[in-house]
Amino acid sequence: MSEKRIFADDKIQETMLGPLWARAKYSKQYPEFLDDPMAREIITKLNYDFSEIQNYLGEWRGLGLLARAKNFDIAFKRFLEDNPESTLVNIGAGLDTTFSRVDNGRIQCFNLELPEAAKFRKSLIPDTERNKTIAKSAFDEWYNEIEYEASKGIFFIAGGFVYYFFEESVKNLFISMAQHFPGGELIFDATSNLANRVVNRRAKKAGEKDLRFHFGVGNPEKIFPNWSPKIKIKEWYTIWSRLEINSEWYEKTIKAIKKSERVKAAKIIHLKFLE
Repeated sequence: MSEKRIFADDKIQETMLGPLWARAKYSKQYPEFLDDPMAREIITKLNYDFSEIQNYLGEWRGLGLLARAKNFDIAFKRFLEDNPESTLVNIGAGLDTTFSRVDNGRIQCFNLELPEAAKFRKSLIPDTERNKTIAKSAFDEWYNEIEYEASKGIFFIAGGFVYYFFEESVKNLFISMAQHFPGGELIFDATSNLANRVVNRRAKKAGEKDLRFHFGVGNPEKIFPNWSPKIKIKEWYTIWSRLEINSEWYEKTIKAIKKSERVKAAKIIHLKFLE
């Protein structure tokens, strides 16, 4: 057995490891909901104590990360029906394994991530001819590094991204993307202002000095189309509204999911950039 990898420093963020752990653990338990063998394989290579992440996420939040991934997979696979040779761009990719789940053998994928995080990603998920990492911030000039043909389509995913930044930063990014990639589509998850307050309160109680979440989204129709005439909402829905809840999950988990749905705490938002 090969030696497990040890982190070079202590700065590997929970935002990279949490979703990976959740997909590995719960896709093993519930592969019919989301099957992610690559996540399970990567976890075996890491010399890391996930107990703190496990305690923080629990089943409800862990399954929520699977729900996000499943919603993205469904949307992109639908896009693939008309665009089988399209380009997929994963913004703030972390250790995301979407490409391995949706690859039809014809697409190409670019994973955008900060330099140090990109280095760590590539050590676990090496670049291939059709799945490459770009070591840049989403707020840098990265647009010209995306190789694609507009006629074949381009689709962006941004999981666990927008709520970590202020609205103005996200607005400027989306406007730039709409200008550079007319005809493209973008799907991402967003949290409500109420959800953000709950998360930030919990983080403060845990000893964090800075706010964890910033940009909250109430009604998407009142926000994104107003940013640019090139940005259109294709659809939006709450994160669990199109997915089946498993009766085998903990009762506490099911109650939390239903409560979250009632107050629209987490949403999936699908935009189209007009030509």
